[in-house]
Amino acid sequence: MKKSIVFVGMLFLSVSFYAQKTIVLSDSLAANSDRLPVKMGTQWFGKIWKFKFGEYVVASSKMGWTNTSTKGNLFNTKTKSKTTQKFSFTLAGPGTDIANVNAASNIESSEVHSLELFTNLTIGTDVTLNQSNNFSAYIRINGDTTEGWALLMHVVLEFDKVTKAESLLTNGTRKIYLYNVTSNDKGEDDRKYPAMGYELRENGKAVAAVQFYGGGLMGTNKNIIWLSKDADPAFRLVLAAALTAVLQDKANAMAF
Repeated sequence: MKKSIVFVGMLFLSVSFYAQKTIVLSDSLAANSDRLPVKMGTQWFGKIWKFKFGEYVVASSKMGWTNTSTKGNLFNTKTKSKTTQKFSFTLAGPGTDIANVNAASNIESSEVHSLELFTNLTIGTDVTLNQSNNFSAYIRINGDTTEGWALLMHVVLEFDKVTKAESLLTNGTRKIYLYNVTSNDKGEDDRKYPAMGYELRENGKAVAAVQFYGGGLMGTNKNIIWLSKDADPAFRLVLAAALTAVLQDKANAMAF
């Protein structure tokens, strides 16, 4: 009987282990990319996480203060709030090239709140009516002021449901779009919380991807970055810097 229990337990652990899936990539990227697990390192006061993946590492960083302002009506049953967070870092890649990144997150939301009339007598409920999330990161390689890249991400939620999502990495000429992907895009991951990330595509071709959540109840710190082997070193550094900014923005969001 004990052997049967042990066997069932081992079988359960085995199934759980193999259920740890990653985001679904385009076939071309899956077959022709470098898969780089991300080590988060440490995050000291006033710094971002010291991300490291492959030959890329955060060499220096600065985390600004989180600023939140709120305005409401007489009884605060209706409020509007705005939260801003800025950070910057340098990402060192192979050789001597350095990416300089300045990023900012701006979140605006409108909410309605319950009102306590008397003890144990409250009317209304707390509801977030809408929320606008804007994230931007500006990237320059080796301090070059003649060419820069911008990562622009805009998400709108109404009653906690995404109604608009637009994300773009561009230098003014090239346009690389970010698409939401999960580990259940092909229906092969039945976990309640699948792995989540973005795949970056230029002219329909996937050039990079990032997994910012590993799925399940313990999905944090299971980050992975994929970089196309076809991309030249300078462009790979731009992609690596943009995806590092995404990882830090997601880490900031989970901290609240």
